Amino acid sequence: MLPRSRTLPARIYHGEVEERHDVRHYFQVDVQPKHQKETEAIINLQTNYSKCFDDDGHLRRTGTFWTTTSHIITAVIGSGVLSLAWAIGQLGWVAGPTVMILFAFVVLYTSNLLSQCYRTGDPVNGPRNYTYMEAVKGILGGKKVKVCGLIQYLNLFGVAIGYTIAASVSMLNHRRDPCHMSSNGYMIAFGVTEILFSQIPGFDQVWWLSIVAAIMSFTYSTVGLVLGIAKVAGNKSFKGSLTGISIGTVTHIGTVTSTQKIWRSLQALGAIAFAYSFSIILIEIQDTIKSPPAEHKTMKKASMLSIGVTTIFYLLCGCIGYAAFGNDAPGNLLTGFGFFDPYWLLDIANAAIVIHLVGAYQVYCQPLFAFVEKWSAKKWSKSNFVTAEHDIPIPFVGVYQLNFFRVIWRTIFVILTTIIAMLLPFFNDVVGLLGALGFWPLTVYFPIEMYIKQKKIGRWTNQWIGLEMLSAACLFVSIAAAVGSIAGVVLDLKTYKPFKTIY
Repeated sequence: MLPRSRTLPARIYHGEVEERHDVRHYFQVDVQPKHQKETEAIINLQTNYSKCFDDDGHLRRTGTFWTTTSHIITAVIGSGVLSLAWAIGQLGWVAGPTVMILFAFVVLYTSNLLSQCYRTGDPVNGPRNYTYMEAVKGILGGKKVKVCGLIQYLNLFGVAIGYTIAASVSMLNHRRDPCHMSSNGYMIAFGVTEILFSQIPGFDQVWWLSIVAAIMSFTYSTVGLVLGIAKVAGNKSFKGSLTGISIGTVTHIGTVTSTQKIWRSLQALGAIAFAYSFSIILIEIQDTIKSPPAEHKTMKKASMLSIGVTTIFYLLCGCIGYAAFGNDAPGNLLTGFGFFDPYWLLDIANAAIVIHLVGAYQVYCQPLFAFVEKWSAKKWSKSNFVTAEHDIPIPFVGVYQLNFFRVIWRTIFVILTTIIAMLLPFFNDVVGLLGALGFWPLTVYFPIEMYIKQKKIGRWTNQWIGLEMLSAACLFVSIAAAVGSIAGVVLDLKTYKPFKTIY
């Protein structure tokens, strides 16, 4: 019998055939060094980990250019677009469109500065800031953090009130009843709807609602534009003047005096500023974007497209609305077509406004919800009521994580905003005041100051002087707009009765 070693096949080692046929050599196992196996395991683990999680340990973000664009459009094209015909009516054919374009450029520029502050230090690999307030804390620090947080969250609270008022007005429009009616019931209905949608746990989970809301915003803006064109064609002329509403014009609150002309013009600045306000939630939107490419690059492209598209819509709706109604341009454009045929088209537009405001309410309030819940979880970390999540299976949807604190706190928030909206249903004045209070600090001042420190721009350099001049000019505009809006509130209070406001 031949020796066993002669019958064994040749071994293949590292791609080469070895002809040694001794048994001991054949059955020897090539054992890799232990540290090499451990290194390969760590590499594989890191590879799988990186596919599921981002560099900060959070679940991998999935936001894209298009979801970001929809978030911005939902935030920008809000109820403010309906007041633009009125705003241009106060400023006139020259100043109105000019101011609108200037606001668009300022917001686009400062939003690009702010997007580069999403990460502290390096805009590509630096530590992330999850909220606007965290960005201010990480870059500026000090007392500015508390000031920023107070202004931002008060502004978000005010936006919720403004959207509740706007939604109730649109719900009223479908009645077309020549008798005046109270909007309280519609505000309550809107509040109940928001209580339900407010139970969506986080910002990243409202992307679908944001897309629907963005589509609705284009729907009602287009209807308003078409109806405005039809009315202009019916009038066979363009109404309005180069300088805006004339002194002596009779309105629902009386005759326009020279002083009121000034107040109304300043209030119009606030209305236009509010129409472009989205910087207060820019960081929160940017925190949903996946990378690569770097988040600020995606945000820059999305901001450019969103603001460009909305500016075109704003100019069309505002200018056509003013051309259609002239000095009688209403604070809410669609209310001017209350008895316009076809009625079904107006119904579609008003329904689209309500659906859009349902989504916009969530886009603006989710950062405020997250802030309060994060602070509460840190304050009462051992409380199951605050921190515990309970899995509730929902057929055809999945598992909903129920948190008792979240349910109760968000419900109280919506009820509070609804009650305040019923107390102060001054649509134009609220819109103007919110725009004035939030525009300079949140859209201009903090983004510029953070960018200067982030990029280490020296004092008294040309770039520093240019940025500070822009900030100072916007501060003046904000103060003027706030004064005008407060004057408008004072005028409205003369005929005001709590919970009895009718349209």
